[in-house]
Amino acid sequence: MAEPPLFILDNQIARVLQYRDLIPRLEEALAKFSTRDPAEVIQPVRTTLPLQKFKGYLGLMPSYMENDGVLCTKFVCFYNREKGSELPTVQATVVLLDPEIGSVKAVMEGNVITCMRTAAVSAISAKLLMSPQAEVMAILGTGQQALSHYNVFTEMFSFKEVRVWGHRKQGMEKFRNSVTGPVSVCDSAETAVRGADVIVTVTTSSEPVLFGRWVKQGAHVAAVGACHPNWRELDDVLMAEAVVYADSREGAVTESGDILLSGAQVFAELGEIINGRKPALREKTTVFKSLGMGLQDAVSAKLVFDQWKASQVV
Repeated sequence: MAEPPLFILDNQIARVLQYRDLIPRLEEALAKFSTRDPAEVIQPVRTTLPLQKFKGYLGLMPSYMENDGVLCTKFVCFYNREKGSELPTVQATVVLLDPEIGSVKAVMEGNVITCMRTAAVSAISAKLLMSPQAEVMAILGTGQQALSHYNVFTEMFSFKEVRVWGHRKQGMEKFRNSVTGPVSVCDSAETAVRGADVIVTVTTSSEPVLFGRWVKQGAHVAAVGACHPNWRELDDVLMAEAVVYADSREGAVTESGDILLSGAQVFAELGEIINGRKPALREKTTVFKSLGMGLQDAVSAKLVFDQWKASQVV
């Protein structure tokens, strides 16, 4: 008989999930995904259901890793909120199942997992694509994703300066008070990104907030927001000038407004770099378009499940 499912809350997940454990597992999973071996990963593109009344969508993100015995799906609601709204832009629940029996092993609040695995994959993109001499990081956005990106990037890399910009002064001040290290609050997006070596866009904008004329040659951009075909954060100039990478080609050409509306082509997946099948063009201006994958949630949920079970052993 199957054991009763665990219910694990965000604050409990935050106590056991660490970037040092998560990142190598995500690197391995990205490499497996890019082999397109169904024994390693089966993952369809995210299915979305419009929530028209609330300007949002429900996304369903299943994945199955046969060789690893991991079956998982995430339910995620994401919204295009009005400026100044106090309502969350993303809410998620992750369900881990037993692939043999079909029973639920664990139900997890998904906001910490979503923030941490997204930021971790962005950091992997920077590890692969940013200049080894990178000194300045800029973050556009001040929400939970901005905070998780600040945390993992400053844990993995040494920057001389980290800048942040957001639409609201209140949001920027809250961000500054939330981080444990130094950060420079900027009065405009342009001021934040001029001369930056690494730029992370984690906004809720549906129109471009980052323009190619601001971006220095050879900079690396991790574009995390705009996860809908009609939304975008980056302008046509930047998309035309940059070499574009993605976590999933299928996801990018189905869901990314930055790619679809600009007509840009995906040069490679991160997993293809890890597998040695495509080069990491560090000397070029690069864009990593992050859409997020159910695989990333599955790997994170399995890690949380194992560590939570281990922590409960007396």
